[in-house]
Amino acid sequence: MANGVAFRDGRDGGVMDIDAIPARRIDRETLRRLSHRSDVRGFAQLAVHGLLLGATGVMIWVSRGTLWIAPAVVLHGAILAFLFCPLHEAIHRTAFATRRINDAVAWMCGALLILPPGYFRLFHFAHHRHTQDPALDPELAHARPSSLSAYLWHVSGLPYWYDRCSVTLRMALTGRVSEPFISIDKNASLVREARALLLLYLLAAGVSLYFGRAELLIYWVLPIFCGQPLLRMFLLAEHCACPFNDDMFANTRTTYTWRTLRLLTWQMSFHAEHHAFPSVPFHTLAALNALTRQHLASTSPGYLALHRALLVRFAAANARASSAPNDSGEQG
Repeated sequence: MANGVAFRDGRDGGVMDIDAIPARRIDRETLRRLSHRSDVRGFAQLAVHGLLLGATGVMIWVSRGTLWIAPAVVLHGAILAFLFCPLHEAIHRTAFATRRINDAVAWMCGALLILPPGYFRLFHFAHHRHTQDPALDPELAHARPSSLSAYLWHVSGLPYWYDRCSVTLRMALTGRVSEPFISIDKNASLVREARALLLLYLLAAGVSLYFGRAELLIYWVLPIFCGQPLLRMFLLAEHCACPFNDDMFANTRTTYTWRTLRLLTWQMSFHAEHHAFPSVPFHTLAALNALTRQHLASTSPGYLALHRALLVRFAAANARASSAPNDSGEQG
């Protein structure tokens, strides 16, 4: 156990162990109550996401041949990209009470995002164990942006797509699994997972080419590329500019935002609460926030406010860097 996050080892790569989670300013019985999972709540939330996907898909269809197709594609892409949120909840197996439903939803969302769920579960659990530890947190394998150019490159989504495609192809084509957070006994299952996804993508592309249809491109490939920057900006808020320590109420940020965005993102904006108590499902995170918010050290009043602050910070850093040679020259 590290960073106060506990897991029971098992064939699934670990599950959250409520009994071993330190009770941080909350009694264990309250934690058990808040950790109650529900198939009904999970399906209701998934239905909302599905309806939004259908509605934005219809927007693309009715806007064909007009300039309105551009915002329709971006909006549909954002809803697609934010399938990361049910994927995240499902790999924790807190989206639903039934394990098989969690795994099926994780597979569906992971396939659409080119993010194999088995791989992501191991990656993400390592992130939970070692949050903000530069040596062990896999999210820090690539440094978070600290300049304006690095910020723009990160939110473009291009580094994400390079990583996703290169890692999945490496596993599928070479059978090589080199990530340090993956134990050797998981390698075979991850290679099979990557090969199954690659076969699925090739089959979908082949069918589209055979019948001369562009729906795959119009309703999935192009939108998800256009929507990815919005997801990158959302996820950047979770830890960027937070301290590198083992305090979950400090090294992880909760962002207070609109109810509609919280609905779309499966309440992931309550992220410090999620890291401190990963057994708590999405639909009780708001209640958990009410009990712990006075202890949170890293919060933001909104995503626009946070990114505005980050941009000011990066612009100031760029100004200091560009003025440094002139200052040294004047002193010389």
